[in-house]
Amino acid sequence: MSRRGRSARLASIAFVLLMFFAPASAAANPLGGLAGAAPVDPWLVDKLDAVSATDELTVLVHGTDLAAARSAVGRAGLERLGDLESIGVTIASGTPPRITLAARQRGVTFVEGNQPIELFTTSSHDATRGEQALADSLSRSGSRLDGSGVSVAVIDTGVDPTHPFFRTEDGDSVVVANLKYLCGVVRSNLEACFTDAGPRVDTDTLSAGGHGTHVNGIVAGQPTEIAGDATARGAAPGARLVSLSMGAGLAIINANVALEWVLNNHHAPCGEGVPAAECPPIKVTNNSYGPASGGKFNPESATAKLQRKLAADGVVTVWANGNGGGDGSVNRSNPPGQDPTPGIVSVASYFDQDTGTRDGVVSEYSSRGDRSEPASWPDISAPGEKITSACRPQLAICSTGGAPRSGKNPQDVAAFNTISGTSMAAPHIAGIVAQLFQLDPSATPGEIEHALKSSAYRYADGARYHDAGEYQASFDKGTGLVDVVGAVEALGGHQMTTEQQHTSSGTTSEPAATCGG
Repeated sequence: MSRRGRSARLASIAFVLLMFFAPASAAANPLGGLAGAAPVDPWLVDKLDAVSATDELTVLVHGTDLAAARSAVGRAGLERLGDLESIGVTIASGTPPRITLAARQRGVTFVEGNQPIELFTTSSHDATRGEQALADSLSRSGSRLDGSGVSVAVIDTGVDPTHPFFRTEDGDSVVVANLKYLCGVVRSNLEACFTDAGPRVDTDTLSAGGHGTHVNGIVAGQPTEIAGDATARGAAPGARLVSLSMGAGLAIINANVALEWVLNNHHAPCGEGVPAAECPPIKVTNNSYGPASGGKFNPESATAKLQRKLAADGVVTVWANGNGGGDGSVNRSNPPGQDPTPGIVSVASYFDQDTGTRDGVVSEYSSRGDRSEPASWPDISAPGEKITSACRPQLAICSTGGAPRSGKNPQDVAAFNTISGTSMAAPHIAGIVAQLFQLDPSATPGEIEHALKSSAYRYADGARYHDAGEYQASFDKGTGLVDVVGAVEALGGHQMTTEQQHTSSGTTSEPAATCGG
């Protein structure tokens, strides 16, 4: 079985061009109140009520094990499309009556719909002390703390590895695996669902995207001169990128396939024969997508099962908290980010108001949790508003940016743009997680999350902080603004001198032109 194929266990599912994603938006309910039926997610219940008895839908049938799920699908007369083997889930399609029948089969524990998801994009890293950490903090080997030795998996529309933001001084690409999902319309040959397009193929343009390139740049963009005498860079320029391009549109099943690929390949994302020095193990995934309305976390969803297995395997999962705004009266947070499992982190958007300082504001669009339910609150904030990163002007998402910038090469006209959203906040955290794993490769995902949250800077804007379990937090910004230096120290890292701490002002001449850390 091929390395790429063993995790690509599902078959076709039409992409829905959206991005901000999540599993079921509320707790599971019995399907239509049928006695003996397994729980069914509310989104699917509503969908079944809205379509005709002859329409075909795609669902995820969860079983006590994979054999039970497959057997139930067969007995109900559904067409089996593929499997998420690691969590005992079969993907199938069929009419509402057959889906109802599947929910009543022996061994079925949950039936989940293929909910559409959308990108969290609307339309600074001095504030996070990221510049200070890069300049003054060292890994235990004495090297600069820039994420070296760690790969970050970005599940998104794709990446343009030819963009100058992803080229090192030696001309090498920081994109070590550029995976394209090919099973959007094919229901066979699942072994070939993922293919590595290589360092010269722009999988983002193939998807009519742009979002993925921007997000990848925030994680690990290389220090690059751009117009206006400014320099852009990612949070962890020493990290390497594994891009999983799921197409121009995204639905829950496609995103879950990508998570399972990471689960099965994170130890050696470029293949067992490729040394870690060339292609480091994946230690963190970035997920800047979900349902627009947010909602309650569902621990029975495939997403929850996959990300919990990733945490157990030592991989942190980072989620954008959503662009639903709100006032705390209802929960608008991205559901999977609310998972209480240590090592699963949800990120709100912070805006430094173009000052580079730590006393800015919570972005108006950033999703709020329910003030009465601390479990729904975001974990932490990171810069997400007016973030400049790689973005080719011909792509739709990039054309929404408010401040196009050119690179130093003639062919890189307007190759950078400034975009806002929690989609931009999450990859800041993903890059910082790479830095922390470089500092301590043996750290657990829970220890990484604790270092982030225990050291966060409690900026004053927005809701008051309250006791929320182990931490002081608020329903709009979580534990506060990520502090890279503080997180390094909390993890037992290099202690900077008093002089270094006092002389770092945390500002630059043009914070809007930075993107990370």
